[in-house]
Amino acid sequence: MHFIYPAFLLGLLALAIPYIIHLFHFRRYQKVYFSNVQFLKNIQQQQSSKRNLKKLLILIARMLALFFLVLAFARPYIPSKQDTNLGKQHIVSIFVDNSYSMLTINREGTLLDEARTRAKEIAQAYSLNDRFQLLTQDFEGRHQRLLNREEFNDEVDKIKISPQSRKLQQIINRQQSLLGQQSNSVNNIYILSDFQKNLFTDHPIKADSTTGISLIRLKATSLPNVAVDSAWLLSAVHRPAESEKMVVRLHNYADEKAEKIPLKLLINGAQKAIGSFTIDKRAVQNDTLSFSGLQAGWQHGEITLEDNPVSFDNQFYFSFKVQQQMPVLLVDGGTPNKYIHAVFNTDPFFNPQAVHYGNVDYAGLASYPLVVLADVKSISTGLSQQLKSYVSNGGTLVVFPADGADLTSYQSLLQPIGAAYPEKEIDQKSKVNGVNLQSQVFKNTFEQLPQNPDLPTISKYYQLSQPANAFGESLMELPGKKTFFGDYAAKRGRVYVSAVPLQDDYSNLAHHALFVPLMFRIALLSGHDAPLSYTIGQDESVEIQPIQTSDKEILKLIKEQLSIIPDVRQQEGGTQLYLSDQVHEPGNYELKKQDSTIAVLAFNNNRSESDLSYVDDAGLKAQMGGKGNTILENSGPSLKDVVVNANRGVELWKLCIILSLISLAAEILLIRFYQSEKHVVSVPIT
Repeated sequence: MHFIYPAFLLGLLALAIPYIIHLFHFRRYQKVYFSNVQFLKNIQQQQSSKRNLKKLLILIARMLALFFLVLAFARPYIPSKQDTNLGKQHIVSIFVDNSYSMLTINREGTLLDEARTRAKEIAQAYSLNDRFQLLTQDFEGRHQRLLNREEFNDEVDKIKISPQSRKLQQIINRQQSLLGQQSNSVNNIYILSDFQKNLFTDHPIKADSTTGISLIRLKATSLPNVAVDSAWLLSAVHRPAESEKMVVRLHNYADEKAEKIPLKLLINGAQKAIGSFTIDKRAVQNDTLSFSGLQAGWQHGEITLEDNPVSFDNQFYFSFKVQQQMPVLLVDGGTPNKYIHAVFNTDPFFNPQAVHYGNVDYAGLASYPLVVLADVKSISTGLSQQLKSYVSNGGTLVVFPADGADLTSYQSLLQPIGAAYPEKEIDQKSKVNGVNLQSQVFKNTFEQLPQNPDLPTISKYYQLSQPANAFGESLMELPGKKTFFGDYAAKRGRVYVSAVPLQDDYSNLAHHALFVPLMFRIALLSGHDAPLSYTIGQDESVEIQPIQTSDKEILKLIKEQLSIIPDVRQQEGGTQLYLSDQVHEPGNYELKKQDSTIAVLAFNNNRSESDLSYVDDAGLKAQMGGKGNTILENSGPSLKDVVVNANRGVELWKLCIILSLISLAAEILLIRFYQSEKHVVSVPIT
């Protein structure tokens, strides 16, 4: 047995006081004259022994009462297995999980309500001189300081649900960063959470062995949940009044089948599609929704499903832009190519801009989704470098080599970005012998292709290289699996390379029926692939199309009454918005420059919180292996005693108080009911 305040044991010297009083308690006796004292003497001896026994019992009761009272002030305890260092100040870091899964209901309300209560109980288990740090999923700066118990309780009451969802390793690292700044103190970490599986990684938690980590599991009622994981549009470019198709990815996180889940698609507040879906347990299902009738401009989209009682992931927000016209930059060698102009002038949706290769506005390249390079004999070093940057930032480049082209300059452009380049001219007649109908360009273009289609014929062509590490495919092939028209992925953009110039003495490609759908499909697939939505807490920066702003112009993200000013940085090929942790609410936000809307950005909650699967005690022990790590069982009405017993062992001061009161009660009963002096003695007189 140990004592928290052993100095109080000096109070045991006070036990001598009742003993001294008892030892030197002299009583004045009254003389009684009696004729014969023979029988009286025997009676007096008998009464004196009983009276002495009573006094001895009272003395023992008084000394025990005083003894246990002194022990209570000394705070005795049976030490736990941990080294508690009770003489030092304790610095306690308490993490309260306030992610969306903490909205789950149990007997005490939501898990977040229980977490607030348990956090206060932990603080109550420590002394007034100890200090506390409160940490939540938000990682707010105001939580990077030490608080006394009263301040800590006030901060706990302010905790609200957060869209953030961080890994346990990040949380412990954050706690240890503050505790590591404290010296000559005992550091303790407490984590209050439901311990979803998404809280952990595949690797065990790494923590400082000198800091004790205690996990307190908050158990929730198991609930079924279906969520919209993601969605995407099949078209890269969106035209007014065109039919659109959206693929919705639904995920059933429950261990039971979800039947007839109603789902609605809203565009700009108007319902565009409706459906009802049945999903097997723990299954993922993709469904396609069709809609049309959109006007030009930015579209605010929302997918809504009805899935109670878990509702934080029932909405999925997205945004995209329907373009009135699509600009196309046509770079030529001096004379505009009539075939390319003819293709893009047939549809008013396209807005072709012709420019000589020496007059290209490099700063404005990023505003064109598609650049067509045709009939340029020699590509300058400056143009080559700018086109490579343009493709790397998401642009689409189509290359038709010129007659008598400088093949070295083409190699300098195409080889670094992983595309095929013309190696040499082959003066040999040939014919395209295959079309890749599985490619994105030709997929769904033809209702039915004849068995022996009329494919382009060739008089001469440039032999294209075969890049070893290229991510591409042949859209059309020559005999011997030689590429006639290739498609190559280059970082975020794409490059299409033709083996022939658009001239009649090379091939009839420009006159062939495949040429128009080929160029249209390339153009319609070349839209900048901007994400439909972003994830709160995960996407802290957003890249958009280049925006020119002055020092006095401020970009703002606005959603109803909420206004956010992001950090704006201009970079090559786009504008970067750094949001940090300013976005907390899901929805569609308008990016405004003064009164004009530049873009609409959609933000959604992290879907990792949708999987209400939890790690059991065995899994927690495997993840948190370590000498100083414990899992506290919260089975009683209060967590205070559990924490005290875990830190100090079993405290006995309450037992001492009880024993002291019992001793006092025994003394009262002895004085009240032990009647040794009231015996009636009858002595015969002779």
